[in-house]
Amino acid sequence: MSRKSNFAVPLGQKLKKMAKVKRFVAFTFAFFSIGLLSACNTQTYTSRKIEQDTSATEIEGSLIFNNITLDHADQKGRPVWQVKAKRAIYTKDKKLARIEQPTGDLFQDGEKILKVSAKSGEVREDGEKILLRGEISATDLRNGANFKGDELEWRPQEDLLIVRNNLKGNLVRSNLKDNLVPQNLKTNPPEQIQVSAKEGRYLSRKQQLELLTQVTAISKRPNLHMKTERLVWHIKEQKLTGNKRIQMERYKDKQVTERVEADQSEVNLKTKITKLKQNVQLTSVEPPLLMSSNLTVWDLNKETVVSDQPIKILHQQEKVTLTGNQGQVDLEREVANLTGGVQSIGSRNQAKLYANRLKWEIPTQNLQASGNVIYQQTDPVFSTKGETAVGRLEDKSIVVSSGVGERVVTEIIP
Repeated sequence: MSRKSNFAVPLGQKLKKMAKVKRFVAFTFAFFSIGLLSACNTQTYTSRKIEQDTSATEIEGSLIFNNITLDHADQKGRPVWQVKAKRAIYTKDKKLARIEQPTGDLFQDGEKILKVSAKSGEVREDGEKILLRGEISATDLRNGANFKGDELEWRPQEDLLIVRNNLKGNLVRSNLKDNLVPQNLKTNPPEQIQVSAKEGRYLSRKQQLELLTQVTAISKRPNLHMKTERLVWHIKEQKLTGNKRIQMERYKDKQVTERVEADQSEVNLKTKITKLKQNVQLTSVEPPLLMSSNLTVWDLNKETVVSDQPIKILHQQEKVTLTGNQGQVDLEREVANLTGGVQSIGSRNQAKLYANRLKWEIPTQNLQASGNVIYQQTDPVFSTKGETAVGRLEDKSIVVSSGVGERVVTEIIP
């Protein structure tokens, strides 16, 4: 027969009452919670009467119960947690209950939000903390997030669930039974994602998981692999944010197409837009570009990289470098557009072109520049100015035009 207990009263007081219990003797008793006294009124909360005909074993001052149910309520009488265990050992000196094979529910504002299970655990006498150990599992019934690890700690007053040692988490609809899937998940299922870290701190009210130390995250759509030392998973908003150096790799057909590093990051799994800040480096495999900036917006759907701050682009095969105050790179169409103080340098022959605006067709290396154009080269030494220019830097073939109807054509053939 199951046995119910309530931790509203310190465990030491309960044990004094239990001390008279003999081995395998049926008994009945009730626990009373402490009355709360305030300036306005006094309230006394009475726990439920524990079922009769329950057998207990007393060994060296400890009481052992089989198939027991433990629960705890807040001052308003709302459930905080309820745990069933195959066995519970009430240890008199340590004022806690050790439980075996616990399964249970965690509540918030009286609503069931998490289902948990483990190999073993502990419940403190005041009921304000639960520790579970060994093959722990916790599933949020609202969003399908599931966390596994070696140790779990639930702090209901802080709305905090801590998972330590080998945390692994995922978010898929299969975590929920059909009758538990919220309507918003039925109409707009979340993107699949897997995370791992040494420790995770889950704020249940915000539905937000902070991942700490040796963090990895893998999303399915888009197919991104991330590594860092701290990452916050905003489950409800379907976002990942980080303030530590992060490394990302994007995969297509099991091949890496882009690599990214940045000091700060925000990945929106719903819109497929990634915002990167501070010391950003984005490497594209095809076209073979290395882009650097302090602020970059990477649209994974449109395959564009946009920066409204100074940006540097290097073609790693042709050794052509472009810089500008702002820039946009279309990786699918292989076109770059830069504005504001644009400079293009052909490293092989030191040809340089300056302009206000520049369009770069990456496969052909053709440049189209406009606004205060200046073209310079060193061998032979030459410099010219105009309003527009077209050509290729690597073979020093540039056509510069003026803006007053008089065409100036310059061709330099090595």
